[in-house]
Amino acid sequence: MSDLRYTAIAALLKLLRLTGATRALAPAFRGRGVILTMHHVRPASDFSFAPNRILEITPEFLEETVQLLADQGYEIAALDEVPARLRSDGPPFAVLTFDDGYRDNGHFAWPVLHRHKAPFTIFVTPGFADATAPLWWLDLEEAIACQDHVSAPLSTGRLELPAATAEEKTRAFETIYWALRPGPEGEMRAVIARMAEEAGIDPLQRTRDLCMRWNEIRTMASDPLCTIGAHTMTHPMLAKHAEAIARVEMAESKAIIEEQLGREVRHLAFPVGDPGSAGAREFALARACGFETAVTTRPGVLFADHLAHLTALPRISVNGLFQRRGDVAALISGVPTALQNRGRRLNIA
Repeated sequence: MSDLRYTAIAALLKLLRLTGATRALAPAFRGRGVILTMHHVRPASDFSFAPNRILEITPEFLEETVQLLADQGYEIAALDEVPARLRSDGPPFAVLTFDDGYRDNGHFAWPVLHRHKAPFTIFVTPGFADATAPLWWLDLEEAIACQDHVSAPLSTGRLELPAATAEEKTRAFETIYWALRPGPEGEMRAVIARMAEEAGIDPLQRTRDLCMRWNEIRTMASDPLCTIGAHTMTHPMLAKHAEAIARVEMAESKAIIEEQLGREVRHLAFPVGDPGSAGAREFALARACGFETAVTTRPGVLFADHLAHLTALPRISVNGLFQRRGDVAALISGVPTALQNRGRRLNIA
């Protein structure tokens, strides 16, 4: 997330907290329910350079979020229940989802969820479970973290940047990331892989260290509270690839997870999940591949209207940049996303 966007969201959430607008407006805007997005759950680190901190929350904050939902009258529901819940006029509901299949979900999130008897979904990428696909966003961070000067071999020429201080490292990460992100994903991954190689980093060792293997996933899946969903084979931004590749990424991930676990996989999370990564083509492909629901990272809460678009469901990010009870309360109220979506209940274009 860019500094400008973070600053704008932080200012809006602060305004909603201070004015009490969240409480007053929530009944009109919160809809039937909300799906929450999380990634890492682990103790806080004190690293001054941590550009991917947005992707991690502490176990204590997960517990606080679950308690907040209860305090505000939300029932925590399994992802399987979403269609029925959208058809009913029952109490508001929340679905807890965790992307990528990180090992810390088992170590730190699972005990919290089990204690609260809270259903949850883990979206698994077979390439991570097999340790054959890199966590490229973390490789870029590490390549910058371990050097005082970074060299990015872009197609337009090498980009040379200082990286001696935390501030310089942060600027280098933002510069390289946003130079690569709008372009072809293959080029982005190739540049980051080259940077990792030149820095002496083994990307697949990071995947082995951070992601659950199949035996760990099977252990979690044995909990009746746990639903396992698919997150494609290698975590690509699907909209940047040919339709045939996108279809294989979805269909094969479903088939492999079903083979590994011996149960049907009914739900998909689009990697990255923003409009540039998943759109109308991907929503249709998810239906064609047999998924009952598919979730994006487009911000929003759930309305009955989403019944006609179950493979284009919005989510609200619970992330490391907004670890305050009041921030989560504001986000799930639907007020910030109503503003962001210009009053539209559906953001599926």
